[in-house]
Amino acid sequence: MQSVKMYTTAVCPYCIQAKKILKLKGVEDIEEIRVDANPQERLKMMELTGRRTVPQIFIGDTHVGGCDDLMALDSRGGLAALLASV
Repeated sequence: MQSVKMYTTAVCPYCIQAKKILKLKGVEDIEEIRVDANPQERLKMMELTGRRTVPQIFIGDTHVGGCDDLMALDSRGGLAALLASV
């Protein structure tokens, strides 16, 4: 299974929902980077993604986007395939 990295904040409902979806897909370990606790990480996230909102989700080297993007990928059947790709 691919590694999952997610830029988050402590109280973001979209971050919580995204983590829930990923756990339901069998993801056991999510590298969570809290941008509210470390403003430098938000700057890094913005440089990587061009976005300033959380969550920002990476599966392997692929930037999936936010929670809505994750749900859309799942509804198209692409999430399981991306998680499984090596």
